[in-house]
Amino acid sequence: MPKLKTCRAAAKRFKVTGSGKKITRRKAFKNHLLDHKSSEQKRRRLSQKTLVHKTDEKAVRLMMPYC
Repeated sequence: MPKLKTCRAAAKRFKVTGSGKKITRRKAFKNHLLDHKSSEQKRRRLSQKTLVHKTDEKAVRLMMPYC
């Protein structure tokens, strides 16, 4: 069985938790057009990491076979 390739784009965007059971991601909407968003929204809500939804987790794990 040959080695499987890791999708490098996915490897840069997702991390596996310490237990290996969940995958974390960063939240969207914090790249540009930030001047009309409140400081609280940018600091508290958008800066946090969150978990990948269970319906998307299978697709992410296929892109990262050795996570």
